Amino acid sequence: MTRHFNFCAGPAALPTAVLERAREELLDYQGRGLSVMEMSHRSPEFVAIARRAEADLRELLAIPDNYRVLFLQGGASLQFAMVPMNLLGRGGAANFLHTGIWAKKAIAEAKRLGYPVHLAASGEANGHTRVPSQAEIVLSDDAAYLHYTANETIGGLAFDYIPEARRPDGSKVPLVCDMSSSILSGPLDVSRFGLIYAGAQKNVGPAGLTLVIVREDLLGQAVAGTPTLFDYRALADADSMVNTPPTFAWYLAGLVFQWLKHDIGGLEAMADINARKAEALYAAIDASGFYSNPIAGPNRSRMNVPFVLGDERHDKAFLAEAEAAGLLNLKGHRSVGGMRASLYNAVPASGVRALIDFMGDFARRHA
Repeated sequence: MTRHFNFCAGPAALPTAVLERAREELLDYQGRGLSVMEMSHRSPEFVAIARRAEADLRELLAIPDNYRVLFLQGGASLQFAMVPMNLLGRGGAANFLHTGIWAKKAIAEAKRLGYPVHLAASGEANGHTRVPSQAEIVLSDDAAYLHYTANETIGGLAFDYIPEARRPDGSKVPLVCDMSSSILSGPLDVSRFGLIYAGAQKNVGPAGLTLVIVREDLLGQAVAGTPTLFDYRALADADSMVNTPPTFAWYLAGLVFQWLKHDIGGLEAMADINARKAEALYAAIDASGFYSNPIAGPNRSRMNVPFVLGDERHDKAFLAEAEAAGLLNLKGHRSVGGMRASLYNAVPASGVRALIDFMGDFARRHA
């Protein structure tokens, strides 16, 4: 069997060690004679899996005790609706930073549901090539929270700072962040956020699971009529088991947390690995004279590196030759074109080196 290098933006690469462990336990989990996929979510065995996963995640991110961790379904896109449903029950407006396609989708969903929306800052004028500075962020007087996307997966734009969320009078509001494509890529001060959410299929595990980390004082504020399965309070009270959760995805996420702790050595070590991978690829792009990336240096994503060829007529050949070389899923998102290499935690440095070598050879032959 040959494992190729997978640069997909999601569902993304999973650590080989995690896949091997899951394979070993697939038919018979720890001598129980059945798979995790076949277990009752309320069985002692699965409850132990769930508790271990949460404990490991709390340790990795140093999550304070006054935060609840939810393991949910629906993907990050469902959170575009669930966040305003849960945080606007006491009135006020949802405030947003517009930095690209995923931020735009979150804004559109809140508007579609009829909630008051205020655009606190936008990068549209600069083509989303840099994030708004703190000085450019102006919240509404009635801001209930400020939402931003830490890393725009499609555009390859990342915040290099954590925004301050204050109304014009100086009063603070909760900071809400979509961290789908950056969570667990390095250390994080969770205490600076009111709520963090992330789809699992980048750095956490397989598609089908969504993490929500929410400060306890924000529970119980849902808009009247919010469905039970959308209510953070109900979900937290039931330990994310109001209904049957995505058990196998939860189990695999737990294995990823253990891999990060024991194989990698924690999130500081992971951040160093990710920095070196991204810096090497950006350096190759910048020095090539054949490839280019439009994002301002401080806001270049370490997770998603979009780039274009000097002549788009070479795009098809680039993708075909890359796949033949075992470099998979490099086609850019359909909305922007070009190429994109996603360098999530499970993408090894050897894969990035192989990509750089291929890009250099391709450029020499097609310049």
